Amino acid sequence: MTDIDVRDLTKEYGARRAVDELTFRVRPGRVTGFLGPNGAGKSTTMRLLLGLDRPTSGTATIGGRAYAELHEPLRRVGALLDAGAAHGSRTARDHLRALAASNRIPVGRVDAVLEQTGLAEVARRRVKTYSLGMRQRLGIAAALLGDPEVIVLDEPSNGLDPEGIIWIRTLLKDLAAEGRTVLVSSHLMNETASFADHLVILGRGRLLADTPVQEFIRARVQPEVRVRSIDPDALGDLLVRHGHDATRHEDGAWSVRNAPAEELGRLLAEEGVPVLELAAREGTLEQAYLDLTATEAEFTAQPQEA
Repeated sequence: MTDIDVRDLTKEYGARRAVDELTFRVRPGRVTGFLGPNGAGKSTTMRLLLGLDRPTSGTATIGGRAYAELHEPLRRVGALLDAGAAHGSRTARDHLRALAASNRIPVGRVDAVLEQTGLAEVARRRVKTYSLGMRQRLGIAAALLGDPEVIVLDEPSNGLDPEGIIWIRTLLKDLAAEGRTVLVSSHLMNETASFADHLVILGRGRLLADTPVQEFIRARVQPEVRVRSIDPDALGDLLVRHGHDATRHEDGAWSVRNAPAEELGRLLAEEGVPVLELAAREGTLEQAYLDLTATEAEFTAQPQEA
């Protein structure tokens, strides 16, 4: 199977270093989420990987070779960086047929990917009549056209309706399950958590994290249990007596950190404390990501004064 291998990759634009000695590997058989604040270097890294720009130093290879060295590259790598890349005056079918001819891909693949992406019924319409979501599906169809081992997608959920978002989640998981190497850039944390197995996170062009999703969340966010009783004072006293780290809210509920819900439930039952609510709150990818990148965003909005 084919890895994406980035080694000591650096890209400078004048005095600005967009990518800073970046090293990571994307392995087959899993979906790798590629995350980072605006200006973190994700798009630049993808452009360098796909031969659309040249690195100042370092390498970005696919199966040990630079993209420019690949013979019939659409058979090896499928990529979506810009959903507006298709010429508006062409039909979707003609756009895909031209791509297929350029890489000696059987024309039968055109109909296959049109069906796979839900565009078969509108394949003879001109691309300029397409919505953003339809253009996005066409870009994904182009990425899948050569049945490649490696898939690189930048914001694939952009413009998709709820049905389309569910479809892209399933597609990404299925591609990885087939043993392909899948790298997906996104700004949507909850969406990324729904399909990614592994994360590569950048900040100001540097690698901040290269880790499985669940390990990343557990390492940075403490799970909590929300518990509420008809007697919040008695509940608080009980939690303090048993050494729990708890915070009381305005509605009388308590948040208890680092305590399994089952353990708290047994304790409350043994002590005869009536329980109105007992709910585990696991950490989220969004919380963990914001904790990691709080000081790494290049562009941040300042809160307005009242």
